[in-house]
Amino acid sequence: MIETIQEAAGHLDAATLLERARKRDAQIDRATVYRTLELLKKLRLINELDLMHLTGRKHFYEAKTTVDQVHLACFQCGRIEEVTSPLFDRLKTEISRQNSFQIREVRLEAGGLCKACSARNGKTDGIREKAGALVAPNRQ
Repeated sequence: MIETIQEAAGHLDAATLLERARKRDAQIDRATVYRTLELLKKLRLINELDLMHLTGRKHFYEAKTTVDQVHLACFQCGRIEEVTSPLFDRLKTEISRQNSFQIREVRLEAGGLCKACSARNGKTDGIREKAGALVAPNRQ
């Protein structure tokens, strides 16, 4: 099942994961998918994302990476963009240092309109362009 998550171009919910896993093995059932997801989370091989503002109570899964990412979720088209930022890394370091706290995982999600949807709606506010030097798309 980890291969299915790693091969995905985007984030998968459990229903989509079940559908794709059944293409590999028709005997896989829903309970197996959920048990496997729990195990993969405990082993810290995947991340579970709560992109609730997009699709209600759905959770999405992605393979864990070596860098923390910010997920930018578009309310209109549902696109999820992953970005990394040296500023975000510095903030984590500062929070950790000030609080003598060893951060092991960070999840940050921002919801709004992606560049394409903003352009279609005629609502470009320039925030993304201004922040371009600080936040760059993750190209992993």
